[in-house]
Amino acid sequence: MSRSPYLSSAPSVSVIMVKVMLALIPAIAAYVWVYGAGILVTLALASATALTAEALMLKLRNRPIKPFLMDGSALLTAWLLALSLPPLAPWWLVVVGTLFAIVIAKHLYGGLGYNPFNPAMVGYAVLLISFPVIMTHWPAPLELAQAKLSFAEQYQFIFGASLPNGVQVDAISMATPLDYLKTQLTLHHQVQDITTASQFGAFGAKGGELVVWAYLLGGLYLLQQRLITWHLPTAFLGALALMAGAFYLVDANHFASPVFHLFTGASMLGAFFIITDPVSGPTTPKGKLIFAVGIAVLTYLIRVYGGYPDGVAFSVLLMNMCVPLIDAWTQPRVFGHSK
Repeated sequence: MSRSPYLSSAPSVSVIMVKVMLALIPAIAAYVWVYGAGILVTLALASATALTAEALMLKLRNRPIKPFLMDGSALLTAWLLALSLPPLAPWWLVVVGTLFAIVIAKHLYGGLGYNPFNPAMVGYAVLLISFPVIMTHWPAPLELAQAKLSFAEQYQFIFGASLPNGVQVDAISMATPLDYLKTQLTLHHQVQDITTASQFGAFGAKGGELVVWAYLLGGLYLLQQRLITWHLPTAFLGALALMAGAFYLVDANHFASPVFHLFTGASMLGAFFIITDPVSGPTTPKGKLIFAVGIAVLTYLIRVYGGYPDGVAFSVLLMNMCVPLIDAWTQPRVFGHSK
């Protein structure tokens, strides 16, 4: 007969990080299928930069390098940032964003466990504000591209080489559905007409829908492994759908459907892999619900009324600021004390 106390040992940081990265494998495979293997170059660049920056900062801070370098936190940050960038982003953009995420957003505040902001989203936001044209210049899915680049050509393009003779940038790129929708709405076109464009699929972005399903599959794996709880993804996706649905019911000609908002942009990536960061998020169940709903509301408002096509990164960072207040407000009553 087993004896008390019935305590289970919590998984180590490295085990958690490895499982989260495993959950991202389906999305990476979908990226390769939809956009080509260039995303693997971006992932490798971000990973190498993150590990180098992590080792250097640990050395400068007189911290042991091997245990912190092997915990996988820097590598996961690199992957999340790389998957948020355009798959054919120039190499220097990937390096700059990763350096900012690791050096400034993580180690400036004391390293893992002390950073108040999600490092990957800090790196992404800095790049989006500093280089908006490059950050919104996504390649077209291979099935829609006028010219298809081989892996070698994508590799060379990332490192600054010119496109093959006769191939223009417009032949391999196109506006994202969120960006195209926002632009066309300002020209007084209706949603029903806008969504007939080639970059729109059954639910969201043509080809990109496969990536969204892959994120959802990875998120369900994280839930099954109990690495995340249902509170954050359910509250975020539910609040985003409810808000989009309310606007859609009022005026379907000028507001996209809730399904479109769930299957476009960084909604699924944000729901399962970004807002679930245990360091920069709240700790109480009620606080997680408030945190996720706040991110969903801000994301929708930025998408519809803001100056950027998507708003997940900015919404996460804004709500990160509110985490101390949310935790203080939602702490459960201590046993034996009045509330």
